[in-house]
Amino acid sequence: MELGMVGLGKMGAYMTERLVRGGHRVVGYDRDPAGVARVVEKGAGGADSLAALVGQLRAPRAIWLMVPAGDPVDQTIAALVPLLAAGDVILDGGNSNYKDTMRRAADLQTKKLNYVDVGTSGGVWGLTEGYSMMVGGDAAVVERLAPIFKTLAPAPDKGWGRVGPAGSGHFVKMVHNGIEYGLMQAYAEGLDLMRHKTEFQLDLTQIVQIWRFGSVIRSWLLDLTGDALSQNPKLDGVAAFVTDSGEGRWTVTEGIQLGVPLPVISAALDQRFRSQDPEPFANKLLAMMRHEFGGHAVKQAAKR
Repeated sequence: MELGMVGLGKMGAYMTERLVRGGHRVVGYDRDPAGVARVVEKGAGGADSLAALVGQLRAPRAIWLMVPAGDPVDQTIAALVPLLAAGDVILDGGNSNYKDTMRRAADLQTKKLNYVDVGTSGGVWGLTEGYSMMVGGDAAVVERLAPIFKTLAPAPDKGWGRVGPAGSGHFVKMVHNGIEYGLMQAYAEGLDLMRHKTEFQLDLTQIVQIWRFGSVIRSWLLDLTGDALSQNPKLDGVAAFVTDSGEGRWTVTEGIQLGVPLPVISAALDQRFRSQDPEPFANKLLAMMRHEFGGHAVKQAAKR
């Protein structure tokens, strides 16, 4: 089967390479020519424009987008639509908001074009381990594209599936990422607690290795944590700043709108917000309030 891949960052490039290895014909395009050159070296075809990419594909065409969520997706779709024909399909493998996906699918349907959202997990390990894919879209279209998903997945019958209509794939991936926030926070807090129990002189790297086998909290995420600690036990040079890419916020907002309590995911998101503020103003206010009502000492900030 053949596919056009738009967006050849690290993940898009790895997906392209996995597809080529699986015997698929892939044509890649990226605004950065170096990205195109990298996938060409791996056996893919290359294009220097969207028009050139579309021109190299047979109808009905399938074009997979791996571009940042938001305006870049809309802009890419707008550029592709005049180049496509009825029955062609656009797949969005990025972390788009599911409401945007539903809007895009409805708009493309009026143009007789298909839109499939593929919530994709696997990161840089997907090339060797395979990708987990939560697919939303028309059942017949997804079935036609199944050879692509089977090649990208860890196994043809594992790690992927159509979860519902357009928008559902990105919705499920949003919840997946919210759960990820909670899992990461729990591991981080537990290990930090043990780090502070200095009287036991606990070796966190050793403990993680113990947990990795037989424990009920073993996971791939724990495996990666163990790898990171074995290379840098004290995390020297790592700033205590944790970004949030949007899916956690969307998950918490959805919980509020549906009246579903999400205390763990919400708390994990709050912790990321706090990490992004080098001098939390709220904490300064707390210190001053204690001083005002009780005369408690206020620690002076270090001079810069």
